[in-house]
Amino acid sequence: MSTTPVEDAMRLKITAALQPTTLEIHNDSSMHAHHQAMQGSVSKETHFRVLITSEAFKSKMQPARHRIVYALLKEELERAGGIHALQLRTRTPEEEERQVAREKAEE
Repeated sequence: MSTTPVEDAMRLKITAALQPTTLEIHNDSSMHAHHQAMQGSVSKETHFRVLITSEAFKSKMQPARHRIVYALLKEELERAGGIHALQLRTRTPEEEERQVAREKAEE
């Protein structure tokens, strides 16, 4: 049995629907375990930062991209003890290339 069932489900759903060229899922739950809203939560998978690069985001504004991801993860967001906070960075492969080029230019 997996020790990260929420993260596993996120990875499967995002990969199947969006075929990302980049998918990074960071579980930041331990940094938030002391928060009032988390008192009594038994889940260790409540706060995530996710970076997704996908062709599926082409010609879509950020809010539309985020709605796609929220719809994919609806079950995990609504479940008691599920995702409490989800920080998304969504971009197209071209946007990722520009970002990488910018970072290289700054070195």
